[in-house]
Amino acid sequence: MFTGLVEEIGSVRSIERYGSYGALSICAPLIAADLVTGDSVAVNGVCLSATAVDKGGFKADVMHETVSRSSLARLRIGSHVNLERAMPCNGRFGGHIVTGHVDGTGVISSVRADGNALLYTIRADKGLLRHIVEKGSVTIDGISLTVADLMTDGFIVSVIPHTASVTILKEKRASDIVNIETDIIGKYIDRLLNDKKSGISLNFLKENGF
Repeated sequence: MFTGLVEEIGSVRSIERYGSYGALSICAPLIAADLVTGDSVAVNGVCLSATAVDKGGFKADVMHETVSRSSLARLRIGSHVNLERAMPCNGRFGGHIVTGHVDGTGVISSVRADGNALLYTIRADKGLLRHIVEKGSVTIDGISLTVADLMTDGFIVSVIPHTASVTILKEKRASDIVNIETDIIGKYIDRLLNDKKSGISLNFLKENGF
């Protein structure tokens, strides 16, 4: 489990492609100092397992399911990536619950200044928007952000200067593709409310004081 607080901006050292899957080698000296083989690392919000670790970074396999649901296939040698190690049990929960299981991708349609913040408008399909709510949490390329506004075809996140400066968001422009993970709590609630076998419905909740 992750929190959506990026620890380091890494860069892609090499890419191996084997048809619909592959492997990445990532330069990440900061987190590599406390990383061992088998550890989980969120790479642009995608949970990957370190298959090899050295002083300068780590290597991770990328399976077909990950390639099809995320933007990792678009990475090139030298591409910058957001990195976060799995949260330790004694760590601070500074963001929100992030699983590293990307739900899909969205497209940045605009980036504009709003006082000292930046507003990113992101277009996404209805399947993703179903689990995104105004003032709720959403993960963009591994970054825990708050939804500032919601439209029929997308949503807006407001990004403070610090977040932009310590993540790859500062490099993002209109038409760039980003990984999106919606709030897992919302997904579980949606599943329960739409599963007739669960016996839970809006009427059931109202009748029981919720």
